[in-house]
Amino acid sequence: MLDGMMGKLKEAQGKIEESKKRMDSVTVTGEAQNGAVKVISTANRKITEISISDELIQEGNKEQIEELVLIATNNALGEAEKVFESEMQGAARGIMPNIPGMF
Repeated sequence: MLDGMMGKLKEAQGKIEESKKRMDSVTVTGEAQNGAVKVISTANRKITEISISDELIQEGNKEQIEELVLIATNNALGEAEKVFESEMQGAARGIMPNIPGMF
């Protein structure tokens, strides 16, 4: 019985590692002010791109731009977290016992 459980744990670990690698190729976008600022992140929560509209830069309000970048970044990371958690739940489903709050 213990060998069977250890086998399932190794299988789950392998699936989780595969999912984490796959999340490097999944991208999400966070936006602020109707797309004036866009932040792209991988599902592993690595920021890969930030774009700011020319119009916003021409306005030249540094504090506003900084705030919008912060909002867009947090939106992107929030979306990445949702995708990551969903993927991890899928990887562990059927192998791990259903323990609330585990993923």
